[in-house]
Amino acid sequence: MKIGILTQDPHKYTTQRLLEAGRGRGHEMTTVDFSRCFMTITSREPQVLLDGEPLVFDAVIPRVGAALNFYGTAVVRQFEMAGVASANGSIAISRARDKLRALQVLAGASIPLPVTGFTRTPEDIDAAIRFVKGAPLIIKLLEGSQGVGVVLAETDKAAESVIAAFRQLDANILVQEFIEEAQGADIRAFVVDGKVVASMIRKAAPGEFRSNLHRGGSAEKVKLSPEERSIAVRSAKALGLRVAGVDILRSNHGPLVMEVNASPGLEGIEKATGKDVAGKVVELVEELVQRGTAKNRPQG
Repeated sequence: MKIGILTQDPHKYTTQRLLEAGRGRGHEMTTVDFSRCFMTITSREPQVLLDGEPLVFDAVIPRVGAALNFYGTAVVRQFEMAGVASANGSIAISRARDKLRALQVLAGASIPLPVTGFTRTPEDIDAAIRFVKGAPLIIKLLEGSQGVGVVLAETDKAAESVIAAFRQLDANILVQEFIEEAQGADIRAFVVDGKVVASMIRKAAPGEFRSNLHRGGSAEKVKLSPEERSIAVRSAKALGLRVAGVDILRSNHGPLVMEVNASPGLEGIEKATGKDVAGKVVELVEELVQRGTAKNRPQG
């Protein structure tokens, strides 16, 4: 098969592992800078072109970052319109990337979440703080990723100041309860085609509450409880993601889903678990092509 990896950074670990896994299974693998693609919007022969040449693939694996999410998902949608299978669909990627929408979808699917508030009105700041049980609490920019735009406010006054500052910038924010008992750790469950194929626990570096590995956090393999495994699978399904990184907090009242990532990286999870997660993603793509691409076309 001809498989395209849609990415702006062909040298990243995740991209290189996908290339290696695909070529190891006999596929023709190509990286494509989706930001340079040109699309012909037509009902008869929708195409994606690069440097004036049509891109012809059996399947694509999107690695769309937050900065160019709008354009990246448009390219994925164009491939879907042309009948090309995609590891994750354009609608699912957009749904997961919008943190507020994702939380609303998860809540609607009865997925347990940290208590979360959202408002645009400065007059409601006090009410939002009270709703999430007061400080310490987490303040998140909706547009942030990889821990950027996430603030731990240790007092109500600090929370008020941070929220007011963000609102002055016309930023959309979430106010969320702080799960102190998690002790700066969370679980990343990697879901592929409705199954958890690998899982790790990430622990924040000393003095840091965010467990992101690129912020100095550490990771090791972890065994999920049946409830955690079920929640991870249900979360990916609710958002329509075939490939997902589901981040879970262990709280005193059970596992809570913090976030679901539509373009989860492979380096941390593969090194922590020793599992060939890239191979599982390529196997999924093979299965999608075998099932037929009609099912993969965007519906709206």
